[in-house]
Amino acid sequence: MQSKTFIQFRRKLGTLVTMLLLLGLTYTASHAQDTLTLQRAIAIALEKNYSIRIAEKQVDIAINDNTRGNAGFLPVVAAAVQKNYSSSHLRQEFFNALQAPLNQAGVNNNNSNSGVTLNWTIFDGLGMFIARDRLNQLVEAGRTNAKITIENTVADVSAAYYEIIRQYQRVRALRNALDISKDRLELAQAFYQVGTGSKVDFINAQVDYNGDTAAFIAQEQVLRNSKIDLNTLLSRNLTDDFVIPDTIITRRDVPAEELRQSMLAQNPNLVYAAQQRRLADLTIKALNAQQYPQVDLLGGFNYNTTNNQAGFGVRQARNDVWSYGVRVSVNIFDGFNQRRRIQDARINALITEDQESDIRNQLLSTFDRTYLNYRNSLQLVALEEANFKLARQNVEIAFERYRVGNSTSYEFREVQRNTVAAETRLIEAEYNAKLAEIELLRLSSNLLEEVGARL
Repeated sequence: MQSKTFIQFRRKLGTLVTMLLLLGLTYTASHAQDTLTLQRAIAIALEKNYSIRIAEKQVDIAINDNTRGNAGFLPVVAAAVQKNYSSSHLRQEFFNALQAPLNQAGVNNNNSNSGVTLNWTIFDGLGMFIARDRLNQLVEAGRTNAKITIENTVADVSAAYYEIIRQYQRVRALRNALDISKDRLELAQAFYQVGTGSKVDFINAQVDYNGDTAAFIAQEQVLRNSKIDLNTLLSRNLTDDFVIPDTIITRRDVPAEELRQSMLAQNPNLVYAAQQRRLADLTIKALNAQQYPQVDLLGGFNYNTTNNQAGFGVRQARNDVWSYGVRVSVNIFDGFNQRRRIQDARINALITEDQESDIRNQLLSTFDRTYLNYRNSLQLVALEEANFKLARQNVEIAFERYRVGNSTSYEFREVQRNTVAAETRLIEAEYNAKLAEIELLRLSSNLLEEVGARL
């Protein structure tokens, strides 16, 4: 069942990659070559991300190990060939005085031994069937682990992508603030030169302009670093530059209960915990199987030759030996170690049950906290949008008042700071809402299905 589910997942993943690549190519063909969409970024990650590639190779290893021979169903056949040579110097005296002593040098002898042996276990307490079930379960666990890696990578790429948008929006906000500071500096300089403004106001305007410039430069560095982070996830040249859209669009209709039920049914971390529990149960069965007798079929063929040049005994010989039989072995007493191993396995099975329950509890807690954060962030977005509109109007009014001399530079600077702060809060609220949306989709294992059309 899990294998069929993973095959469907891989098919959906392959379709998604193809769709994302086509969307990326279409978008790239109609825009500048360095434009990077989220769909294209995810397609690159699915193809090149090292964590995904490692996880998929681990699945290949598990599939390669899942054979009847590795489970113990097939016989073991071994062949060996051995050739021995000897060179002797014989010195022999006999009790029979009539027999002359033997003194012979360079006596060369050789013999060879070759054979084939067969050992086939035909009964081991059903251990081989349990081993095959365990190998199948390991394949499914590897596929689930790969799915966890894929979904986490897609979530990381999405978060890194929107982090770039957030940092870009901050750069844009600081650029707007810098433009206002420049206008204020020019007005303060003009007022000072014509004698209607003080030098203090002029110097303060210079200081504020320099401070805004420094903040703008630092924010541009943060933006470049966030691009490096995304390139790292995409496993491509870290210095590759690109442009992305400058807005964050957040869903306002995330179905909480539907996603919660989906999480409990198909979250890969929860599925993986259940698979570990089943592996623990199979370990108990395998250890119990070792308490039964083991029956092996034995067979072999051995071929020996001898070539003796000593001058006595057998000069040449050849032996062909066929052998076959049955061996029954049983563990009668091993210092209670088998019983101890079974007890440990049962305790470990209880541990995996607790781990599965703990993961389910943690997922529910994370889901509820994330959804609460999502709703609060949406409320903050609506609030900060209205607040930012008022702040922009206020800065326009304050600038006009400062221009005509009805406001001090300190008052104008405060209004400017409030505007930057309001825009920053709006950017943060939009970003937090988007991150919460991504996390809800990841927890419910719906991120891959939603990424092409929604994010």
